[in-house]
Amino acid sequence: MKIQKASLLLFILIPLSAWTADSSSLNLVKTIPLPGVKGRFDHFSIDAKGRRLFVAALGNSSVEIVDVEAGKHLKSLGGVQKPTGLLYVAEKNCLAVADGTGSALKIFDGSSFALQSTIRSLDDADNVRYDAASRRIYVGYGEGVIAVIDAGSLQQSGVLRLTAHPESFQLEQNGARMFVNVPDSKKVVVIDRQKRAAIASWPLTEATENFPMAIDESHKRLLIGCRQPPRLLVLDTASGKTTTSLSICGDTDDLFYDARRKRVYVSCGGGFVDVIDQLDADHYKLRERIPTREGARTSFYSAELDSFYLAAPQHNGREAEIRVYQPK
Repeated sequence: MKIQKASLLLFILIPLSAWTADSSSLNLVKTIPLPGVKGRFDHFSIDAKGRRLFVAALGNSSVEIVDVEAGKHLKSLGGVQKPTGLLYVAEKNCLAVADGTGSALKIFDGSSFALQSTIRSLDDADNVRYDAASRRIYVGYGEGVIAVIDAGSLQQSGVLRLTAHPESFQLEQNGARMFVNVPDSKKVVVIDRQKRAAIASWPLTEATENFPMAIDESHKRLLIGCRQPPRLLVLDTASGKTTTSLSICGDTDDLFYDARRKRVYVSCGGGFVDVIDQLDADHYKLRERIPTREGARTSFYSAELDSFYLAAPQHNGREAEIRVYQPK
């Protein structure tokens, strides 16, 4: 009788453990070591066709380049003091690196990684975005400026003015607006890219320290990650009204919207990635909180490669690494 009970218990536990293992919404498929890379990371960019991930190793004063298909480290690119924002422009095969301490945007050849051009006087250069339709590069910097750079000539053609330093910002693909997180002003500022002028300012009251941002154009929603308190705010892009406020993990620096699965991925320095289901435009639910590593707050989701990448910094004797997850 005892054997029968033990067998029955084993029969129950095995399927349960198998179900638990398969229930993860992000499956860790690969870990790519970054030996000798020290300090914290900042933002990423990707060469989807070439399967290359570019990682701003801010604390190491380098850009780390990895082959995500082969799972190996390719190169450590120097020549930058404080790499923050990155942008790979496929049509030009070049890599733009915002150097916060160097007060510049540095453009490197995407094959040889020779320095091609330097755009100076961009104090505290930070996030970088690309408008493929107009072939313009945007760089947030200083006490409230976004530089407008022509991708053809690699010359600055103008500026967009704000009230304080811009953090993450996103561009409408089906419109002319740019949405900018301005945490020091506790606002989201809306800019008309054609007029090159601010057209709206949306104060945040439910939470502040609004750093990461993603856009869901199909539902006309803006997704804002806040640190104080840790919350995901969802804003209506027509009115600026906050339609949802949801608790998230602490110290977030990146978040992404997976339109295919209607999910939000939030990476946090507290040592977790939150996976949030979008039930509809205004209703969201935490699906899973995945343990990672303390300080692992920067990440990247590639819709083209359908993969989520997380930078885990050196910690407690463990080397820095890139973790590659397959969404399920």
